[in-house]
Amino acid sequence: MVDFAGWEMPVYYVGINEEHRAVRARAGLFDVSHMGQFEITGTGAEGLLRKALASDIDRLDEGQAQYSFLLNAKGGIIDDLIVYKLPNKVWLLVVNAGNIAIDLAHLKSFKHRAATISDVSGETAMIALQGPVAMELLADIWPKKTPAPETGKPFTIVERVVVGVPSWVAYTGYTGEPGVEIMCAGDRAGDLWDGILARREHGVVPSGLGARDTLRLEVGYPLHGHDINPKTTPIEANLGRFVHLGREFMGSDVLDKQAAKGVKRRLVGLKIVDRAIPREGYPILSGGEKIGTITSGTLSPSIDRGIGLGYVPEMFAKPGTVLQVDIRGRLRDAEVVKLPFYKKEA
Repeated sequence: MVDFAGWEMPVYYVGINEEHRAVRARAGLFDVSHMGQFEITGTGAEGLLRKALASDIDRLDEGQAQYSFLLNAKGGIIDDLIVYKLPNKVWLLVVNAGNIAIDLAHLKSFKHRAATISDVSGETAMIALQGPVAMELLADIWPKKTPAPETGKPFTIVERVVVGVPSWVAYTGYTGEPGVEIMCAGDRAGDLWDGILARREHGVVPSGLGARDTLRLEVGYPLHGHDINPKTTPIEANLGRFVHLGREFMGSDVLDKQAAKGVKRRLVGLKIVDRAIPREGYPILSGGEKIGTITSGTLSPSIDRGIGLGYVPEMFAKPGTVLQVDIRGRLRDAEVVKLPFYKKEA
């Protein structure tokens, strides 16, 4: 157990590798109740979100979601999040645990009097069921006379009663596997957790922060505070596809210029050629000169290779480029590769 953004969180239950492989082969259950949730309502809600988010919420129909960003005036990523359009003109933002207070203050700085921002993080639990058999398991506990869970499309959300617990079921996740993130009242989290784990015949296992990190890194998902932060922009982080330009929002002028003229540095994936593991903070070199730093690194359980993310000058960002990582004083060759590191065979 470790402290994580003020929460006591499990790094693992049995072991990181065991849990990682279970999610890739069967299913894992993650308690992610540390994540923050904001509800935004009122006639000014849309106006607030149009200015605050880098994605275009006007593209969303009820029951749909987007991966998005809160940016500062320089285009830096204050936080990455998911925005959901719920019924009755309610907008839901799911934000990172360590940024709840920062995000709330930032949203309130737009001063939309006709928008009400409610922090419901303390009363909301969130449990993620992820893996190839997640939908099969979910079907066994799914309310009858409703569309089957496997009919749900990625980045949609539905209201259901799951194992007797009224919930929002979102077809989102942080592992690169099929699955859902289920939100319910905080005092019902135990019932939801136990009800899902009771279906052990599907091979679902409780999974902790360690597996969550190795899983997300294998598929190239960034972690805020490490791979992205207020000094990095979505364009630099190769996340420009989630930004909808051609409209005004906080930081849009900076991103418009970067999209047109390019950037000086870019986040890349690095696969270590030898048997070695890159870790956050390790220098990235070319020709003996430091050109960047590893922002996230691990040994991939799926491909049995050291992998990492890091920012390098644009001229070194092309896949196939061979660089070096200083791993405890020894230079190890690392190839720039196109993300994701791991992709399941069809």
